[in-house]
Amino acid sequence: MRIEVVRERCEGHGLCGERSPAIYGLDDEGFVVFRYEDRDVPANDEDAAVAGARICPAAALRVRADA
Repeated sequence: MRIEVVRERCEGHGLCGERSPAIYGLDDEGFVVFRYEDRDVPANDEDAAVAGARICPAAALRVRADA
């Protein structure tokens, strides 16, 4: 599984980080950051990654199962 961050869609609500703080956070400018460098999600964190992506009101996070 892989997460795509569409930074230009991020509005800085921070809901993803509230729901899944081990996966998502906000940078100094208030935009979403993914805590794994390569954007590949370890199997044990997939549920949290999906939950954080789904709560985003701006749809700035996309989950790709094909990675």
